[in-house]
Amino acid sequence: MIFALCVVFAFSVLSAQTPAWQPSPGHTQVPLWPGAVPNARPAKGPEKTGTDTSLVAGRPWVYVSNVSRPMMTVYSPTGKNTGAAVVVFPGGGYEILAIDLEGTKVCDWLTSKGITCVLLKYRVPAPRLTPSHGAYPESPMALEDAQRTMGLVRFHAAEWHIDPHKIGVLGFSAGGHLVAAISTHFKKRLYTSVDAADKESCRPDFAVALYPGHLWIDDQKFELNPNVPVTRQTPPTFFAAGGRRPRGQHQPLAGLLHCAEKRRGSCGDAFVRARRACVRTAPHEVSRHGMASVSGDLAGDDRNDSGMIRF
Repeated sequence: MIFALCVVFAFSVLSAQTPAWQPSPGHTQVPLWPGAVPNARPAKGPEKTGTDTSLVAGRPWVYVSNVSRPMMTVYSPTGKNTGAAVVVFPGGGYEILAIDLEGTKVCDWLTSKGITCVLLKYRVPAPRLTPSHGAYPESPMALEDAQRTMGLVRFHAAEWHIDPHKIGVLGFSAGGHLVAAISTHFKKRLYTSVDAADKESCRPDFAVALYPGHLWIDDQKFELNPNVPVTRQTPPTFFAAGGRRPRGQHQPLAGLLHCAEKRRGSCGDAFVRARRACVRTAPHEVSRHGMASVSGDLAGDDRNDSGMIRF
C-alpha cells in the first residue's frame, strides 16, 4: 500500500512538470547566442516547466527551472504600433523564472497597448547559492544575456518595426535587479563580441523595476548596492515596491530614493522625484513574491511607495 502511494505521488509530481518551456502558438523562441554561450555553467538538470500551486491573484503560476540555453521571444503589438519596445525580465531569485505571471501576461498587456514585447528567458541553470551563480557580479550570466538581447533588439529594430531610441527594460524581483544591472553596466559588454548585434548599444532608453531585489546592502540604512553605480547616463527609471513586507524581503522604495538623492552630487544635473502612490491591493492579490495586480487612484493610501528617478 505504501509503495503504491509512493508511485502515485511520484507520478503526480512528474506530471506537474513538463520539458523545456515553449511560448504560445504563433510565437517562436530565438537563441541568443549563435554558438556556445559565454561563461557557461552546468545546469542542475534538463530545463523543466512546472506549476506552483501557491495562488497569486487567485491563480497558480508557471515557472521554468534549469535554464542553461537562453532564448528570447518576440511578441508583436496588436493594433497600432507605437514603435516602442520593452524587454521583459521575469523574476525568480536567479533560481527559476516566473514565466507567465511576470512574463507572458506582461507581454499580453504591453502588446495590447501597441508596444513590442521581447520576453527574455535568461540563464538560471542552478540554485543561486551554487558557486558562480546568482546576481551580478557573483555571476555574469544573466547580465550577459540581457546585454546581448538589447543589442539584438536594436540590430533588428527596422525589421521588427521598432524605434531604436524607444527600447526599454522591465523586470520583477530578481528581474528588477537585472533591470538595474543593465541600466548601470552598458558601456562595455561582459563577453567577447560575437557579431554585428554586439556593436549596438545595450543601454536601455527607459527602465521599470518592480519590487527589485539585491539593490541594498543594509536593511536599516538602505545603503545602495555599490554594484549598481548610478550616474547621469543611467536611463529614466520607474520603481515600485510594496511598503508592507517582512524585513529583508522587499525594501521600501523611499530608502532607495533617499540613497539616490544623497548621491546625486556625482550625477551632474540629476534630479529625484518621488510620490506616495495609492495602490489598493486585495489580500489575495499580494503574494510572498510581490504585487500581482494593482488598481486604484494616486491618492489617499500610503501602503505602497512609488517613485521616478531620472538621471
